[in-house]
Amino acid sequence: MFSLMDRYIAKLFLFYFVAGLMVFVTLFLVIDFMSMAPRYSGVQVEVWLRYYLFLSPALIYQMIPVAGLIATVFTLTSMNRANELVALFSAGWSLARVSAPILTLVMGLSVLSLWMSDQVLPRLAQKKNFTLYVEIQQRPGLYSTVTTNRIWYRSENMLFNIKTLNTEEARAQGLTLYYFDEAWNLVQLITAQNVRMEGSRWDLERGAVTLFTEASSFPLTQSFERKSIAIGEDIADIKSMSNASEVMSLKDLRRFISRNKEAGLETLSYEVDYHSKFGFALAGFVMALMGIPFSLSRQRSGGAFVNISLCVGLAFLYWVFYSSSLALGRHGVLPPMAAAWVANVVLLTLSFGLLLRMRS
Repeated sequence: MFSLMDRYIAKLFLFYFVAGLMVFVTLFLVIDFMSMAPRYSGVQVEVWLRYYLFLSPALIYQMIPVAGLIATVFTLTSMNRANELVALFSAGWSLARVSAPILTLVMGLSVLSLWMSDQVLPRLAQKKNFTLYVEIQQRPGLYSTVTTNRIWYRSENMLFNIKTLNTEEARAQGLTLYYFDEAWNLVQLITAQNVRMEGSRWDLERGAVTLFTEASSFPLTQSFERKSIAIGEDIADIKSMSNASEVMSLKDLRRFISRNKEAGLETLSYEVDYHSKFGFALAGFVMALMGIPFSLSRQRSGGAFVNISLCVGLAFLYWVFYSSSLALGRHGVLPPMAAAWVANVVLLTLSFGLLLRMRS
């Protein structure tokens, strides 16, 4: 059972957490709208509202670790300045006991983060992408859907799907393009095992072209080792599209990886994305634990500005470490699971070391 002091600490933490979350999300939304609105001045207000409605949960998800860090630092430093911690320590409370309600709430937020990334965000990301690419940018070729083990796109009278897409290296595997006439009759089919994307020119490797004509009862097929095709401007920068992993739940992403592996396709980037959903869910707990020793290392002066600077510095440290490890994983330097967890393990170890040093 939580004591009266536990509830006090929890309420103080939740106050700073909600305040920090609202500030960061609001700032991002305002800055994002101010940068996008001038470029798409003809977009109706209801479309903007719908887009940011779909985007906001993803921002909340991304800001939960930072808001948890801010709430931890502000809670402990405010109690420290008011000498409340001194009173609690004199009453026999340890630092672990004082931090218990904070860390309990943070663990609950970590579970919430994992649930959001699995059940909520994929559905909203699909709707957000549709609103962005189709209704705001009016470039439907950048909008994709994921079914079975393929990523599907549409551009005017062409449909195509890709089994795996590496946006960083501008490469794809398992490409199939379907060309239709004005009556939506299939007139041409192109397949390729590998694709290199060079702007509006795509270089295909090891594929085939099949033509469907009324003059012939059978389609005409011709294989090729290399072939270049021109792609419309609406999908020429497909490399800028959102990662397909964001529109899939953990179950769907695991199935997507498994089916593509069975087909002999490269899935390293998707495996890193899969494990990173678990790793990022623990980011809030890691950041909160990082903030505890820095909050109590000395009687802090400078007020809110110093606390915010500390939070920004710790969040930046974590994000650099985490992003770097994911990049190493996507390039095959680290195994996917290690890439998603190495930042958490190292910084948790460092935090526990600092906490033990404070006790000695």
